[in-house]
Amino acid sequence: MATVPQSPATFTRNLAPRQIASDLLSSSSSGACGVPLKALGKAQFGMRKRCLSVIAMARKVKKHEYPWPEDPDPNVKGGVFSHLSVFKPLKEKLKPVTLEFEKPLLDLQKQIIDVQEMANETGLDFSDQIISLENKYQQALKDLYTHLTPIQRLQIARHPNRPTFLDHIFNITEKFVELHGDRAGYDDPAIVTGLGTINDKNYMFIGHQKGRNTKENIQRNFGMPTPHGYRKALRMMHYADHHGFPIVTFIDTPGAYADLKSEELGQGEAIAQNLRTMFGLKVPIISIVIGEGGSGGALAIGCCNKMLMLENAVFYVASPEACAAILWKTAKAAPKAAEKLKITAPELCKLRISDGIIPEPLGGAHADPYWTSQQIKEAIVESMEELSKMDVDTILKHRHLKYRKLGGFQEGLPIEPEKKINMKRREVGLRDEIEKLKKQVLEASKSDATAPEVEVKELIKKLEEEVEDEYDEAAKALGFEEKIVALYEEADKGSNDQASELALKEKIEELKAEFEASLSRAPNYSRLKYKVNSLNELSKAVNPPEPSTKSDLLKLEINKKFNYVMDQPDIQQKFEALMADINTAGGMDADLSPELEERILQFNRELDSELKNALTSDGLQLIRVDFMAKAKLDSFNEEVSMVIDDVVNSSDLKAKVELLKAEIAKLVNHPADENSKAKIQALEDEIKQAVQEAIDFPELKEKHEKLMAEIVEKTTTSTGETANDDESTTIDGSPEYSTSCLESNSSVI
Repeated sequence: MATVPQSPATFTRNLAPRQIASDLLSSSSSGACGVPLKALGKAQFGMRKRCLSVIAMARKVKKHEYPWPEDPDPNVKGGVFSHLSVFKPLKEKLKPVTLEFEKPLLDLQKQIIDVQEMANETGLDFSDQIISLENKYQQALKDLYTHLTPIQRLQIARHPNRPTFLDHIFNITEKFVELHGDRAGYDDPAIVTGLGTINDKNYMFIGHQKGRNTKENIQRNFGMPTPHGYRKALRMMHYADHHGFPIVTFIDTPGAYADLKSEELGQGEAIAQNLRTMFGLKVPIISIVIGEGGSGGALAIGCCNKMLMLENAVFYVASPEACAAILWKTAKAAPKAAEKLKITAPELCKLRISDGIIPEPLGGAHADPYWTSQQIKEAIVESMEELSKMDVDTILKHRHLKYRKLGGFQEGLPIEPEKKINMKRREVGLRDEIEKLKKQVLEASKSDATAPEVEVKELIKKLEEEVEDEYDEAAKALGFEEKIVALYEEADKGSNDQASELALKEKIEELKAEFEASLSRAPNYSRLKYKVNSLNELSKAVNPPEPSTKSDLLKLEINKKFNYVMDQPDIQQKFEALMADINTAGGMDADLSPELEERILQFNRELDSELKNALTSDGLQLIRVDFMAKAKLDSFNEEVSMVIDDVVNSSDLKAKVELLKAEIAKLVNHPADENSKAKIQALEDEIKQAVQEAIDFPELKEKHEKLMAEIVEKTTTSTGETANDDESTTIDGSPEYSTSCLESNSSVI
């Protein structure tokens, strides 16, 4: 091949009388007059009076790695045309990102790294310790990822390192050629389309493409397509339908791009066109949600015969943050919204919106992208084998029925068992019933009437079942189900060894404490708490606890008298009028006017007077409380409690308590063992005696007597009478109150 001459080549009229520049340049596919086209830079053509000059000058061109290398490898994975793709492996490795709920795993990771570094520095063998820590880490990872909440799955779906559409495509296809443009002047990088082969079968691939770093995310518009992207996808769907290529779409977008320009260009119309067209395509369509599928932006390429979802993918009509902001006026309620929206793959499979779940490795798809891609490939091949057996009419009908049956129902038909199980409980009806009965019980207590015992007992039985179900649901959500089953299996083995029984009881107590500590994180905690509180209230209404002390009897009597006073028509009328004025002023927390504050004080004085008269009429004596004396009494009670705690935590008494527990456990298995009963009685007496000796400590006793004398003196001064333990009945802060505190503290064991 000829080279470019050093000086311009000039062709005179005598040598080329009838040739023009265009003839010269088009005379050879390789170049003009032996000059390669690749070597041609700027060409300057000059027309003079009697000659035509063609000047070819070499131009220095900056070498680009893309789109085509100098020596393309024909055996590259994906075929030689993959060199045209701008999607290349990143030069820098992605930085690891730890999600909020994964932070407990960092401690184990740090321990493993520290032990490995210690082994490298010292040369000692720590392989056993490393293996043990790695096993512990894997178990913790398994426990965490097998019991994820909806908001945690959403965080995984949005993970910055999660593999994108093109990551999966280059892992599952033998050859792939990207196709560009909507044929209207624009190529949206947020949607990628192209032809690829799997097992030598051609497919049209269409998918949302997010970036792997900030630069790519800006280029790809964070996976949010404009109308141009949907029109590009529509063009490729028509192309696939014409040539008979099955279509596989990958969904991974927070939603269509909702800026002003997109709306001007017809965002809604572009999505609607895609929806209508996809229902009429004659080829099978499979959609795979690999990240998050948001609203119409996801559905525009998601009208399919089969929808599959990765295990930690989500599909929603509105993001949990947006839903929470609308319903609860704060994005902080996003976890609650995520639970209510039913956005995860398992929940959508129950609702028959999704047709299958593709598994992910522990830690999410980003933990092993290639393995995840192979699972996607197997799912595509399996689903396509099923759909390829259908003719065109069956494919269209299959796609039509998939969406027609969503949310449909018909009256009079029996509910399918699997649907009945997944139906929402009638929480509202149950709450109404509970509140209605609570009101009846309260009214009955005020009027000394009998509460509706039969209805209350029936509701208690129902609530007990509900509470048990809620505890089961909480145990499953928090990952305690397997641990509970393991403890049951261990208990069923029935070992007679006393040490084994004690160890099992300790495990049960530890698991119980762990469960109670983490119960507040359960998704159904609010329902459980409400039902437990309601159950306790109704149980007390049916079986009220017997007053155990003088103080309890006195409190019941005072409560009755207070309700009696408050139910008086004039007091009730004044109270309601006062509360109405307070609410009008903005509530008790608002700045109230001096007149309103004076009215509140006047009402309190009047209420105190009425209550005092009611109590005095029943022979109860009122004593003005000295708050300083009460503070001293509370301080003394705290001191007594600390002394008792010190005694209980002492080594001698602790050993006796442990021995007592062992004897009680032994007696459970052998109820007729008189020797154990005698030991238990002796140990109980010794423990009680030790606690009593601590309380009878001379300094403590002297302090108690001095404090009691001070209280009696002050109460005598305030009432003008001598108050003694046997003749006067007092309220709050009396000698009887302090004595009962000491008695209750002494019986703490």
